[in-house]
Amino acid sequence: MDYKSIRKEMDVVLERLVDTKPGNPLTDHINKYPLPSSEVIISILWDIFDIVFPGYYTTKEINDLNLKNFINSKINSIYEKLSVEIRKTILLDRQLKNAQCEQCSDQCMNKSDDRVTELTMILINNLEHIREMVVKDVIAAYAGDPAAQDYSEVILSYPSIFAVTVHRVAHILYRAGIHYIPRMMSEYSHMRTGIDIHPGATIGENFFIDHGTGVVIGETCEIGNNVKLYQGVTLGALSFPRDEQGSIIKGKKRHPKIEDNVTIYAGATILGGDTVIGAGSTIGGNCWIISSLPPNSRVSVDFSQWNSVSQRKKN
Repeated sequence: MDYKSIRKEMDVVLERLVDTKPGNPLTDHINKYPLPSSEVIISILWDIFDIVFPGYYTTKEINDLNLKNFINSKINSIYEKLSVEIRKTILLDRQLKNAQCEQCSDQCMNKSDDRVTELTMILINNLEHIREMVVKDVIAAYAGDPAAQDYSEVILSYPSIFAVTVHRVAHILYRAGIHYIPRMMSEYSHMRTGIDIHPGATIGENFFIDHGTGVVIGETCEIGNNVKLYQGVTLGALSFPRDEQGSIIKGKKRHPKIEDNVTIYAGATILGGDTVIGAGSTIGGNCWIISSLPPNSRVSVDFSQWNSVSQRKKN
């Protein structure tokens, strides 16, 4: 096939691709405000990691002489980038809610700028709180895993620390009412670690996920202090209530509450917004729980009876 034929065929493909149709979610943001940039949001997370873990992820040495300037540069970077991304979400939300609003007025823009500053400073003012919470998570991971040699190993290599630190950041933005950005942060963490924590979940102090792969924590889940999970644990929804038209009703409490000092072993599934696991309980591996348990419960699956039944059927 000669070049002219190829060019002609490509032009036909081009015309088909630019012929967009209303209501197509893949092309719905043409002629609208730009969406938040995943690349920028990931860079914001790494700026925050440099503040929470100074010296751990940098190529140069951080010492007493340059620490203040280093932290200051990161705070400035977070403010500049996050404010731009938050502004995008505010303007986009307004346009999606009001199809008539193709271009906002100057007054609308000024109000957006004020709100952007307020929301950006919420995160910056919470950076110290995030670090205080993450310190406790690191200590919990070190204390809870006999394989851990030191804190540096935990910080540099444990997926739990990465995932929970990202969650501590995303949760603050989520609680502040910021759209898109917290979910993008949590999904970046999910891709890196295999740990899926919705930014709406409330997680207490000294939280540790051992191994971590396959853990799912839903939006309305509440987790107390000193809780430890193993791989494959699901804290999810039992069912999705629907309205008269059959559409899922959103905004309801769908996920369980895990009280203080609970350990949940690998593969356990705990479902339902009314389900409460009492303080001090231990949930064995592969358990399926859809109702509340009192404090200090011990739940496990007895496979001996299952094996005997299976063996009889086989014979």
